[in-house]
Parts: sequence; structure tokens; C-alpha cells
Amino acid sequence: MTGALRRLLREPLGALGLGLVLVIVASAVFADALAAYPPTQLDVRNRLSGPTAQHWFGTDHLGRDTFSRVVHGGRIALLVSLVSVGLSLAIGLVLGMIAGYGPRWLDNLLMLVFDAVRSFPTIMFALAVVTLFGPSLETVILIVVVTSIPVHGRIVRTQTLSLKAQEFILAERAMGAGPVRVLFHHVLPNVIGPVLILASMEVPVVIAIEAGLSFLGLGVRPPTPSWGSILNDGYGFIRDTPWLILAGGLPVVMTTLGFTFLGEALRDVFDPRLKRE
Repeated sequence: MTGALRRLLREPLGALGLGLVLVIVASAVFADALAAYPPTQLDVRNRLSGPTAQHWFGTDHLGRDTFSRVVHGGRIALLVSLVSVGLSLAIGLVLGMIAGYGPRWLDNLLMLVFDAVRSFPTIMFALAVVTLFGPSLETVILIVVVTSIPVHGRIVRTQTLSLKAQEFILAERAMGAGPVRVLFHHVLPNVIGPVLILASMEVPVVIAIEAGLSFLGLGVRPPTPSWGSILNDGYGFIRDTPWLILAGGLPVVMTTLGFTFLGEALRDVFDPRLKRE
């Protein structure tokens, strides 16, 4: 593990990505200590002010401290991304292994379900779900999990199909091992590594989806701070101050770059066959 970390840090983009991810995670974990004001505290007299010693990113149209809302919004973004990616990865792993190892009819049925889910544009699917259940944090997580399961499931299915014909799997089956033992003791350890690397690259996608839904008013409900709602406020008052747009957009850009660079570096370290030229 130490050697892998050294190889990761020798990659410039990997070191940069790891640094950005650590900054984002630390700011979210220690948001209460970093924020000088509660994220929902109003101060209408100081609305739409620029950066000052008291308000590093200025204030919004209700006088709320923008920096406090940004660091607390990072908690929402990481919570949604980690829970959504974790659930979709776990369910996708199980369904993908079942599809690749199970009978042909079950494989065809699961592929039909995956294709049906992926055929809906994410935004259209989100609009339908929000109409049924209303905007909330749980609704955002549900949308991301349902739309991400087919992605992980297809990848695991493909790898399971290739492992299914390997000699060590055939030998294990000849010795009387059942499907559950084969899948969880032999197939799972061989497919989990690449899928985890791809899951790390899914985190910025999920964060962008959450921010987009919150920007449209379909995600986290006010006054809960969210990077998307901060961007929405900044768009409405862009003629008065540019700081809200910058404060809401910069964390999304940093998180996207950080997890993307880190995921690509991890792929190069743990799977040299996929290393970029």
C-alpha cells in the first residue's frame, strides 16, 4: 500500500488530485470549525457585500455568509455522492455478477432492465421522480442510485463473463463449490478493484448532478446550503455581485478536477494495462 501511494504521488496529476480531494473533504468535515457564522444566519443590512475580513466570500441576497454556506454545502455534496455511489456500486456489483454468472434468460432480463433505465435522460427521469416524491436530499440520492446501477452492473457483468471461463473457476465448480461461494470468494475479489477506481471517477459526476438539480430547484430544499442553490442565487443577482457565482462554481470545478485526476492516477497505478500513452 505504501508503494502504491509513492507511485501515486510521483504522478503530478495524481498528487494534484489527491491534494484537491483532501482539501474538499477536510473543509466539509471541519465545516463547523471553519465557518465563522451559521450558514442560515441572516444579516439583511450586509446583503450582497463583497469579500471582507469578516466575510471571506461576501454575503448573499439575504446577508448570509457565503463562505459558511460553501463549506457546509460541501457536506451535502459529499454525503450525496458517497451514499449514492456506495449504494449503486453495491447493488450493481451483485446484479452484474448474477447477470454474468447466472443463466442466459436471467442475463437477458437484467440487461433489458439496465437498457430501459439508461434509455431515459437523467434530467427527464429526475423531473418525473421529483414530481412524484417532491424535492429532497433523499430524492436526489434515489435518482443517482437508480441511474448509476446499470453503469456498474454492465461493467461487472462483462468482467464476470470473462472470469466465468477461467480454469480456476472451472476447477472450483468441479470440486462442488456453489454459485454463492464462487461469486463472493473468487469473482468478487477479481472485479472489485477496477470497479472501485471507476466509482471514484463517478463522484464528481454525482456532485455535478446534485448541484444541477439544486440549481433547478429540484434538489436540496432551502435554506439548506448547497453549491447548486448558491449558483442559482448568484445567477439571479449576477448584475449586483459576481462573488456568489464564483463561490458556488469554484468548489464544483475543484472537486471535479480532484476526483478525476485521482481516479485516473489510481487506474494507472493499479491497472497498468489501461495506462495512458
